[in-house]
Amino acid sequence: MKPYFISGIGTGIGKTVIAALLSEVLPADYWKPVQAGLEPDTDSRLVASLVTNTEIIIHPETYTFRLAASPHISARNENRRIEISRILEDFKKMDSERPLVIEGAGGLMVPLNENEFVIDLIQQLDARVILVSRNYLGSINHSLMTAAVCRSAGLDVAGWIFNDQYLDYESEIVNWSGYPALFSLPLLRSVSSQTIQQAAGLVKSSLRQSL
Repeated sequence: MKPYFISGIGTGIGKTVIAALLSEVLPADYWKPVQAGLEPDTDSRLVASLVTNTEIIIHPETYTFRLAASPHISARNENRRIEISRILEDFKKMDSERPLVIEGAGGLMVPLNENEFVIDLIQQLDARVILVSRNYLGSINHSLMTAAVCRSAGLDVAGWIFNDQYLDYESEIVNWSGYPALFSLPLLRSVSSQTIQQAAGLVKSSLRQSL
């Protein structure tokens, strides 16, 4: 079973909330291989606080760094280096029969070290990509550039999840990119296990059919 890799069109897009939602809906286990920044909390601990799926396994990070920055900079700050091979070793130890949601760091071209990027990790994991696009001024450009990189690399893209609402252009991103919309999530004024449960109820049937 291919894992699902959550990647965004940038940073602060809402990947962690979407990852929690998908873990609730499928249901699936969760893994954040590289965590850069430990304050106010890690993404793994946030997901754990949001899901009500009692069987979920939240796998420990392969790398954690104190500095909230691009992962290669966070690693360099601690005189360390991120190795994709080490991430793959952890992945191979997991139960491949259970659905797994993997949350990336930022977007596809975020550097992990001096010559490898998040997209390289996706390819080596042979993961199915779910793209998160947050609606804001400029997100059309960022979304279509992300789609172009996916297509150039031959990634297996399940489709888009749109987060927040700015103007009505989601259908145009779908048409121009060639990737389908999985669902659109309105901006959550508060993020809690209750709001995640409510959102999961709204998208469960359509999302399970799409994936």
